[in-house]
Amino acid sequence: MLRAPPSGPAFRDGWRSTGATPAFMMPGRHAGPGSRLRGVIACGGGNFLRFSAASRLPRGRAWAEPSIPAGRGGSLSCWELRKATPKRRAVRIEQRWTGGDAERLRAYTAELVASAPDVIVANPTPIVAALKQATRTIPIVFALVSDPVSSGFVESWAQPGGNITGFTSFESSMAGKWLQALKQMAPRVTQVTVVFNPETAASGGEIFLRPLEEAASPFGFQVRPARVRSAAEIAGLGDPSASGGTTGLMVVPDIFTTNHRDEIIALAARQRLPALYPFRFFAASGGLMSYGIDTLDVFRRAASYVDRILKGAKVGELPVQGPAKFELAINMRTANSLGLTVPPSLLALADEVIE
Repeated sequence: MLRAPPSGPAFRDGWRSTGATPAFMMPGRHAGPGSRLRGVIACGGGNFLRFSAASRLPRGRAWAEPSIPAGRGGSLSCWELRKATPKRRAVRIEQRWTGGDAERLRAYTAELVASAPDVIVANPTPIVAALKQATRTIPIVFALVSDPVSSGFVESWAQPGGNITGFTSFESSMAGKWLQALKQMAPRVTQVTVVFNPETAASGGEIFLRPLEEAASPFGFQVRPARVRSAAEIAGLGDPSASGGTTGLMVVPDIFTTNHRDEIIALAARQRLPALYPFRFFAASGGLMSYGIDTLDVFRRAASYVDRILKGAKVGELPVQGPAKFELAINMRTANSLGLTVPPSLLALADEVIE
């Protein structure tokens, strides 16, 4: 059974992944010259994936497998998506990337909907919101969406209804894990500055702030929201060094913080702030540490829903599923530069230690 990490005081409980196995293990096949094509288009500040019937597949172009550019906020295994398609189907994958550009998002949304695909896979929240406005009939499977109910994408997790379902990127018990990891890494921290963009974060950021505030007291933390809408506002955040080194930084899942991670990581380095980030690629880019979902696992699971939809399943009857696999990454170089000693208990839990 797929589940989020259990809540509770024990740091180790629920920290590791559940080891859940994706529901599909279907082998892919190359297509011959007479095969029908199921095309897949990946694009957006996250991704659009379009599955649509097409003409004969040209010889020598049975398979193309581009991926999201390195470090751009997610991991998409085109191979896993290929395995999810029905046998004897060919898959062509193309890619689009909006880079946070609103005009490009509108253009790609119109392009995809006009092409009348059989199913679209999309992430994150702003991409899905644009698609929801554009179509009420084309099946949409979302990935990396934090709050699908409050965002108006589904009626409920159990019965989504409509033409949208998918896989979320946040579960409220993760807030306690974030705070506990930060406390173990930097015991002197008493104030946590939470960075997000209220215009792009799910529920305006409230879905993250509420559980963080509820979980803060046992760790002796005060939570301070930092609402930023531009790189200039990130750079202009108040200087927390005046607090005597007792302030830490927390970045929540948000397409804006992903696109501006370099500026946020630079801010943390400049002000010597212990910081925790939501995805591994933040730590790989120089952030102190990250704890969050395994994004590749989410896309594998989304592919299993694509498989079921192409076989005739109704989107509105496929339940929304929460995170199932999590990863902790620690950047030792950054820890050393901040003068932090990573406790052995935290190192033992790390899925990846970046030297």
